[in-house]
Amino acid sequence: METVLQPLRTVTEVEHSPIVEARNVLKIYDTGRVKVQALRGVSLTVYRGEMVAVMGPSGSGKTTLLNCLSGLDTIDQGQILIAGKELAKLPDDVRSTFRARHMGFVFQLFNLIPVLTALENVELPALLAGARPSEARRRAMEVLEQVGLADRAGHKPNELSGGQQQRVAIARALVNQPDIIWADEPTGNLDTETADEVMALLRRLNRDNGQTFVIVTHDPRIGAMCDRIVQMRDGRIIDDGFNGVNAAGRGGEAR
Repeated sequence: METVLQPLRTVTEVEHSPIVEARNVLKIYDTGRVKVQALRGVSLTVYRGEMVAVMGPSGSGKTTLLNCLSGLDTIDQGQILIAGKELAKLPDDVRSTFRARHMGFVFQLFNLIPVLTALENVELPALLAGARPSEARRRAMEVLEQVGLADRAGHKPNELSGGQQQRVAIARALVNQPDIIWADEPTGNLDTETADEVMALLRRLNRDNGQTFVIVTHDPRIGAMCDRIVQMRDGRIIDDGFNGVNAAGRGGEAR
């Protein structure tokens, strides 16, 4: 029987303290021959503890929005604040440190280092953030246990299934205990059953740790498992999820 994951909470139950704020954000890609407006005056607020899905057709600006919100890409106009800080105004070294300490990233292609074990992949961000080796290893083992892979700590990526590799990637994103997890198509390479397992894991972490998740996905099933869906089209947000038919905050029957 297919697993149906129900929303953990309604938006009204989330602490109403903004952690991500985008204000009239414009992003232009200039190829030299043509200028493409990838984001056209986007404004969005994400609250602490929310799990938000960003959806829309291919080319709608979903990944660009995630990259700009997280500071992986620059913007041409507007403001982006993370926990009240405008990242664009921080010096490069301060911005990099802030991102390492307060953000985690999960990608569709896992991006694990093939010559390293699961444990070594997970502890690497902690080491890069300045943790002592013993502390980095302790935290890496702790988060591997959280994602159910403590017994695979010594295995390299090619010795793990796709679902296990994504769990390692999630553990890696968690090792610095970030406030926000950015996930770009985290289930895109997984079959339906494994995708459900990964989403159940993300939602448990969201509940247990109080971390905020922003998930780009093309899959309506994944979107329906989140607290609200932000819909994009042609570089604009056409529905922020609070007024949409699938917005958890409407208090309707859970799917």
